[in-house]
Amino acid sequence: MASITIRDVAKKAGVGVGTVSRVLNNNPSVSPETRQKVLETISELEYQPNPIARRLSLGKTLTIAVIAPFFTRPAFVQRFRGIESVLAESEYDFVMYNVETAARRDFCFREVPRRDRIDGLLIMSLIPTSNDAQRFQEANIPTVLLDAAHPDFNRVIIDDLHGGYLATKHLLDLGHRHIGYISDILAKSPFNYHSIFERHQGYQNALAEAGIPYRPDYVLQGEVDQNVGRELTKQLLADNPEITAVFAYSDTQAIGVMQAAREMNLRVPEDLSVIGYDDIEISEYLHLTTIQQKLMQSGVQAAKLLLAEINQPSTHPREIISPTTLVRRQTTSLLKTYSLPETN
Repeated sequence: MASITIRDVAKKAGVGVGTVSRVLNNNPSVSPETRQKVLETISELEYQPNPIARRLSLGKTLTIAVIAPFFTRPAFVQRFRGIESVLAESEYDFVMYNVETAARRDFCFREVPRRDRIDGLLIMSLIPTSNDAQRFQEANIPTVLLDAAHPDFNRVIIDDLHGGYLATKHLLDLGHRHIGYISDILAKSPFNYHSIFERHQGYQNALAEAGIPYRPDYVLQGEVDQNVGRELTKQLLADNPEITAVFAYSDTQAIGVMQAAREMNLRVPEDLSVIGYDDIEISEYLHLTTIQQKLMQSGVQAAKLLLAEINQPSTHPREIISPTTLVRRQTTSLLKTYSLPETN
């Protein structure tokens, strides 16, 4: 059977080809009655528009690029789910570009933002430089940042400063005074995630508020990996046996902390309280106390923000701050020698 064409739809509906095209492109100039008739004919004939022809007629690629580092990490996967849930309901496809090196990041930032390739750009957890920002703007590519900030672009950022504070404050409220921190790499890197420094600063802020000196030897850094988290914890506790609680930069690392505790014959939370960050799916199963960031919701917000920017560019960049909250489960508890103060 010959494939159905736009001319077949027009003939069956008794309208011109241009009218069918306007209906397909959601042009408001078509009357509701005519639009309904054309849509019913499209459904009846099971007409599928040629995607290449549609792109040409619109002067668009109908493609959005998503650039993200290490996108197999659980937190990034959840954000991708949010992005996909929005774009799946739109006319746009999206292409993911994984970044694991500085060279790859520079390549993507240089080559991807082109009008003949994409209609919009969503960058996750990577902060554009001033030169990058200028390149995106000169290419006239609508751009939204997720978990990253730049004053020239719409962005969804996570309140990681408050999250790091909340995690540490929770442990302090339980009576812990020797609190270790397993961090992502804090040294200057090609990526320099906003979250790395903000969570660490939140940790320091809570200690300072409680009058507890910050101890650099209580902070160890490593890749966001379960095994790395385990080995760092063994080193941290061997060097500082007085530590009674550990705050981990991510739930993935927190799982490694719990493994290390078990291998060192320490009970969680009786001997060592552990708190993570992200609230990935497995955290609830493991009863892990953690800081919840709205991972999927932040992806949804970023995708919606980008679609809005594509349809109607903004004159003043918007910033959406995604909140963080404490989720208390079973891996943190009162210090043995500490009791909560009485309240009147």
